[in-house]
Amino acid sequence: MNFESSGNYVDLINRRIYPATVTVKNGKIFEVTEDSVPKNPYFILPGFIDSHVHIESSMLTPTEFARLSTPHGTVATVSDPHEIGNVLGLAGVRYMIENAKKTPFYFYFGAPSCVPATIFETSGATIDADTIGTLFKEDGLKYLSEMMNYPGVLNRDSQVMKKIEMAKKFNLPVDGHAPGLRSQDAKTYIDAGISTDHECFKLDEALEKIKYGMKILIREGSAAKNYEALHPLIQTNPERIMFCSDDKHPHELVNGHINQLVKRSIEKGYDVMDVLSIASLHPILHYKLDVGLLRNGDAADFIIVDNLKDLNVLKTYIKGILVASDGKSLLPYQSCDIVNNFNVKEKSIEDFKTNLTDEHSPIIQAIDGELITKRIDAKLNKKKPIDIQKDILKLAVVCRYKDVPAAVSFINGFGLKKGAIASSVAHDSHNIIVVGTNDADICLAVNALIEAKGGIAISSNSQVDILKLPIAGLMSPADGYTVAKDYTRLDLKAKKLGSTLQSPFMTLSFMALLVIPSLKLSDKGLFDGTTFRFI
Repeated sequence: MNFESSGNYVDLINRRIYPATVTVKNGKIFEVTEDSVPKNPYFILPGFIDSHVHIESSMLTPTEFARLSTPHGTVATVSDPHEIGNVLGLAGVRYMIENAKKTPFYFYFGAPSCVPATIFETSGATIDADTIGTLFKEDGLKYLSEMMNYPGVLNRDSQVMKKIEMAKKFNLPVDGHAPGLRSQDAKTYIDAGISTDHECFKLDEALEKIKYGMKILIREGSAAKNYEALHPLIQTNPERIMFCSDDKHPHELVNGHINQLVKRSIEKGYDVMDVLSIASLHPILHYKLDVGLLRNGDAADFIIVDNLKDLNVLKTYIKGILVASDGKSLLPYQSCDIVNNFNVKEKSIEDFKTNLTDEHSPIIQAIDGELITKRIDAKLNKKKPIDIQKDILKLAVVCRYKDVPAAVSFINGFGLKKGAIASSVAHDSHNIIVVGTNDADICLAVNALIEAKGGIAISSNSQVDILKLPIAGLMSPADGYTVAKDYTRLDLKAKKLGSTLQSPFMTLSFMALLVIPSLKLSDKGLFDGTTFRFI
């Protein structure tokens, strides 16, 4: 398609804004001609990039993620297919790659570095260093995804180091994951070749890691929201910063993406060129992406916004194709195949009974807006340990890959007054996780997911509602806007049951994530993420 767009041209390379006409021929920027005066008041600028996201966490296929994100000016993602990799291994990663080919949107997948994430949980697959090499060589993946096993890096575990060396062999960056890692440990981790971290939740931690040579991804997702803590980095270290969401549920993706962080940053008074570079230029340079930057010969990947204050995205172009206009996606829905790995029989109420031998028990405390948890030690009633008034609820993880007893513990912070909520999206091995006020509703929600082979469910008073996620137990094959509406319905139901969390299902999905401190639950038991041992 050949066309022209005129307006205020944003040149991030030379940090200039001037009136110009952009000529597009055959999907590329043919010419940028400076005009004496603006022909219209709009601004033409490079599209936005999410520098770290798990597409699976949107519960959408890549093609549907593209449909929902392009109206917000997103043209590319640096995507870690770690979630489906833990379920289906190499076949799962290649499923994402093949689905992504059906859309002009840029999906830059990395090779998952931690499949399984730890040896302390049951995963559906293994991706070793040789498989990672295959993904680099045969599939052209752009980087080694987040190295969550920071104890393995610090202790120079042979398999961990082999994966890092594989990325170095192909001259590709290695993404990091080291929440709270400080001082010499942080330096040792970074010196091993780890280039980024999206897990910083304190400003001084981020500044220390930048001092050691790392780049920091400011994350604002559906569960973890670190922007307010980290945004001063835009002033002090703009060249070392990128924006990311990490995990974005569909109902929030409908309303905004990286554009929201851009707008918030501009409203705070940060330099417009710095902010826009963080949203597009920096990930392009760091990951060596072939997304266009509005230079002659570049792919015609750009957006048109009304102004640099309100930042309403009027049009989004990818490879010269108009993919979104005036808030509406122009990308067609794409049907997809169903792949999965679910092999567990229905459970009984007895499977969730507890036999406490001690009144004193360590309890997980969930924190709204964070992936980290706290440990609290509580005195429980051995006969009736669930205490709704004190917000001590039952948490269980059911292995979905084989029939073994459920792991059961207790949690504070969810606020449910009745019923239960459950999910087969449970980072990182994606076994079934459930929190509830009674064993009957817990069992009902779990069995609904087993029957559907994946999804999120809510149960109360013998009634159950479910959003089915039959693709690896993580994603829906349905239209993304429909998935967003269904998710909103269940999210509201969870809050009507009493949950005070911003995103109850998203927070629940991280209560089995053992690589984030401090206390989590795997299908094998209660786990201390600070000492990396079961308790």
